[in-house]
Amino acid sequence: MGPSRKLTVVLARADGDGDWPYEDWPVADDPYVSRVLSVSPPYRAFRESPLEGAADVVVLRCQDPSADLAELSKAMGAMSAPVVVVSPVRDTETVVEVFQGGAGYLVDGDYCTTMLSAAAVAAVVGHTYLSPTACTALREAAGRMPAGGEGTERLRSTLSPREREIMELLSTGLCAQEIGPRLGLSEKTVRNNLSNIYAKLDARGSTEAVLKWLGATLSVRV
Repeated sequence: MGPSRKLTVVLARADGDGDWPYEDWPVADDPYVSRVLSVSPPYRAFRESPLEGAADVVVLRCQDPSADLAELSKAMGAMSAPVVVVSPVRDTETVVEVFQGGAGYLVDGDYCTTMLSAAAVAAVVGHTYLSPTACTALREAAGRMPAGGEGTERLRSTLSPREREIMELLSTGLCAQEIGPRLGLSEKTVRNNLSNIYAKLDARGSTEAVLKWLGATLSVRV
């Protein structure tokens, strides 16, 4: 469920006035985002009026996610607004590092403005949104990491037989729309089950749920 009002997004351009392909975002009829305020390093605007306290979510447009996210986090200080990284960088190590830092990740060419707005909403309600390429990178990283052993089995045992069936399919990359027909369930029923699964696994969304289901020992800061 999204927020009850439209969001104010701060677009942090790590490269100053560098390339940003969506100058017309948000469009007039965007159901989730009302306005976008642009800032550049050293991000002093975070501590100045009228921006202070105005940000619901921060979108970081950058070329070096590791360094730029660290600089942004320092500038934000005690601000609690969640962050979504937008970058052309798609290597697994970078995606994992950003995810571990609690931020969402959208890879250039892998999303549209609708997904960008969805990522902002997801961040506000506590979920980590990843574009398909970023999600694949994270799952590949999970596959190379040591499994959780008995801890993973205990975690899986908290799920009902139906929920375990759904997780088996979700971990192969299928979405709720695709899982439903395979199990003879409506998409709504699958989504309701997924909500229960996320709560039981203490996961911020499908990607983190899959990582925990697979037993990946990623250290995630929520």
